Amino acid sequence: MSTQRDVSRRTILAGSAGLLAAPAIIGRAYAATRGVTDTQITFGTMTDLSGVTAVQGVNNANAMRMIFDEANAKGGIHGRKLNWVLEDMEYIVPKAVQAMNKLVNRDNVFFTVGNGGTPHNDAVFPLMIEKQVPNVFPLTCARSMYEPLSRYKYGQFSSYYDQIRAAVKYFVDKHGTKTIGIMYQDTDFGKDNLAGAVAQTEAMGLKLAAVTAHRPTDTDFNAAIAKLQDAKCDLVIMGTIVKDTTIILQTARKTGFNPIFCGNFASYSTAVAEAPGEPAEGFYSMAPALYRYPDDPTPAIHDLCTAYKKRFGIDINYLGEAGITCAAFTVAVLEKAGKDLTLDSFVNALESMKDWQDIFGGPKLSMSPTSHHASSQSFLSVVKKTRWTPVLETPLSF
Repeated sequence: MSTQRDVSRRTILAGSAGLLAAPAIIGRAYAATRGVTDTQITFGTMTDLSGVTAVQGVNNANAMRMIFDEANAKGGIHGRKLNWVLEDMEYIVPKAVQAMNKLVNRDNVFFTVGNGGTPHNDAVFPLMIEKQVPNVFPLTCARSMYEPLSRYKYGQFSSYYDQIRAAVKYFVDKHGTKTIGIMYQDTDFGKDNLAGAVAQTEAMGLKLAAVTAHRPTDTDFNAAIAKLQDAKCDLVIMGTIVKDTTIILQTARKTGFNPIFCGNFASYSTAVAEAPGEPAEGFYSMAPALYRYPDDPTPAIHDLCTAYKKRFGIDINYLGEAGITCAAFTVAVLEKAGKDLTLDSFVNALESMKDWQDIFGGPKLSMSPTSHHASSQSFLSVVKKTRWTPVLETPLSF
């Protein structure tokens, strides 16, 4: 893990190594807007840098750091440097609450960006809304990131619910699957996947044949696999992330259980595809965009991937690319908000973003005063020889 830790577990001033971020209490801008002075914008992120999803959180945070450093190297945004405060919440909800309390009450952040985890974001929304701190593009596809509509909630990705509904429809229509089961984490994240599977099976006149739930830290899935196998499931939907996905696939292979397994954005990871012994061969996942590998021939993507590996010692993964998109979008919003940066100008900029697109060719991102959900598109990929391969280059729906 040490090769992944260019990201600090505590406070970071983007572009200035070793300087702790402390809220300035001077400057006329501060009097109008929390976290904003004449010289800097203080904002933050809480994510998993050392817990069960650190392979995602670290890669994602590294990528955001690259973009924020690049903006600071160019002089910042309208003359203000980006003061980014990063907190490790270890994928533990109480630590997420603790981290957000620090960001909001001690660091006085203007907004947050790229916060990790569904239950973790859900747990801190009350504080953020009370303190009027926008939560921009959290690293989760849960519908609660943008519903109900709120001045302080902005979601980037197609929801887990939408992804799973599209996946079930595709496999029933194209592969003729009829006996469908689901394995999911017993969390808000997992339940969003379950809701999608229930809704789509019912819409198609089907019922889930087997349902199993587990804690994020569980490692023994023999009983769960046996239950799905006894039900003769030919499609198993996975409301899982990285570690549990890999162990489940390993367990299924050992027992000779070989249905179609399909996950979501959270399992669309090179760590899953490249797991030792290749248990993920033939494993499908839905995702809001397609991962572009470092050997992608597009010059801009190749250059970015090369720069990322040179700096951090690891290849950028899909969550890293999502971090690039999230951070670049945030910079674009701050630029659009103008020099007179206030909560109103920031929200107006967010709500007027239209057809913004990243360098990876991802879906165009748009928001409005009536929709804070930037994209509902999702794409299906499958693991072939340790690499994610698009099943289709076009998005699926239900």
